[in-house]
Amino acid sequence: MSAFLGPLEADGRVPPRQQTRVAAFLVSAHGALARQFGLALPAKFDAAWQTELNAQFYRESEMVSLLMRATAWAPDLALGPMAASWEMAWLPAPIEGITDHARAQAIHLATLAHAVHAGIRPAALLPTEAGANDPFVFALRRIEFESSRLLQAQILFLKGPDLIPFRDAVSAALERRHGEVRRLWREVLASIDVVVRE
Repeated sequence: MSAFLGPLEADGRVPPRQQTRVAAFLVSAHGALARQFGLALPAKFDAAWQTELNAQFYRESEMVSLLMRATAWAPDLALGPMAASWEMAWLPAPIEGITDHARAQAIHLATLAHAVHAGIRPAALLPTEAGANDPFVFALRRIEFESSRLLQAQILFLKGPDLIPFRDAVSAALERRHGEVRRLWREVLASIDVVVRE
């Protein structure tokens, strides 16, 4: 097991099998966020915060598009069952003590986005000798950069004054989401002989 992707190919590229597993997981996670942000968008903006939903929707879509094109995909029969378990994990879960459906949905989306953006650091897996001209390497670095920017919106929402009465429920939902995303990410990496350093 290694803390980094590789061993790299002679030209400094990440092996296609590793690219495929990592990209499939990231496409699933960011694709789920894009779909859910898209469904949360109103037909007409009535408040300034709704423009942030729009921005997040397009950023998540860009990440999926970038990965689809930058990845050297390889056949992988194990992806079917793995992808099914990931997709189930992204579904909304009930939040104890919150009966307002719209508020619960917003919290679900923010906690999932927070867990994905904060808990998955794909560029940290790249060894220093990874080829700077490898589209996959560039894509992982770009996704990590965008994730750090998008994370700020989730922090502002989850710590906002509207959720003060629900702080314990929000904290529990966030902790649960982080644990779930970390577990799935570690499983993906372990399947390609990479171990996440704490």
